[in-house]
Amino acid sequence: MIPTDGTRLEGVHCAMVIKAPAPGVVVVTIEGTDVGELGEAPFRALEPLLLTGKLSELFVDARKARGPSIDVSSDWAQWLTNHRARLLHVSMLTGSRFVQLSAGFVRSFADLGDIMRLYSDDRAFEGAVSNAVGNAHARERTTL
Repeated sequence: MIPTDGTRLEGVHCAMVIKAPAPGVVVVTIEGTDVGELGEAPFRALEPLLLTGKLSELFVDARKARGPSIDVSSDWAQWLTNHRARLLHVSMLTGSRFVQLSAGFVRSFADLGDIMRLYSDDRAFEGAVSNAVGNAHARERTTL
């Protein structure tokens, strides 16, 4: 069973919540400035949430993030590169131009192209999450 309540990771400069509201749908919420103080914890928390043998949808809500360090952006780009085959898409909501530029770097470095979608509109992002959750639950009902 996939936990839906989520994992909360906290550091001095940032906090992150990672949850799976439906099978194959993972939502990461980031607040503050990620300077790397959480280390490998976000990646360890994400690993069991990605479906095996099926593609997962990863949503990153960074509207309250002030931006990651260059090292953190590089770590995320490497992780996404390593897990690209397991991702249907990555959708990221940015709240500032700096976070949007960082996300663009990650997309380029990880060679995600159209797999990574950038959002600046809260409602559009939340609608995409809602649709993904609804579709995942519908798929789950048809396979039972």
